[in-house]
Amino acid sequence: MRVALKEVKQKTCKGCGTKFRPSLSTQKVCGVQCALALAKKPENQAVARKAIAQRERREIQVRKQKLKSRADHLKEAQVVVNQYIRLRDADLPCVSCGRFHDGQWHAGHFRSAGGHPELRFEPLNIWRQCAPCNTHKSGDLVNYRAELVRRIGAEKVEWLEGPHEAKRYTIDDLKAIKAEYQAKIKALEEAAA
Repeated sequence: MRVALKEVKQKTCKGCGTKFRPSLSTQKVCGVQCALALAKKPENQAVARKAIAQRERREIQVRKQKLKSRADHLKEAQVVVNQYIRLRDADLPCVSCGRFHDGQWHAGHFRSAGGHPELRFEPLNIWRQCAPCNTHKSGDLVNYRAELVRRIGAEKVEWLEGPHEAKRYTIDDLKAIKAEYQAKIKALEEAAA
């Protein structure tokens, strides 16, 4: 039994305009001379330069990612989590002083990230806080705690204050946290639009 091969359709050469039968499906020219002529056209050179530049940028990004330390990933994850908290609490006043203002807003931790790294990314531990309370009053923790009891309840505040198992985030953990909160930010922004 013989199987008939399908005949390859003719294409028009992009270089000289003649008809030819390509040996590859991606072939655009009839031969080497037309390929060289096509490559010398300014618009094709611009496309080639752009493709090369994009490839170089991707390679640079990959190299930069490999050079990042765990601390760099930790900072990036914290920035994204803080951005999410500020968006989540956009309609709420400062957790410490209870006022709205036109100044800068922080994502203030009830239990400090340095003293309690296991709660660094816990959303119940982080609330929108005005810069004066967070920076100049060290979080104004007495008023922070009172408002936190009102917002989430005494039981959850006691859980925050209680002992927690130590946590050492790996780079993969930090990448996952960053991706998770980027998705949450996107969902909040879509809901607001």
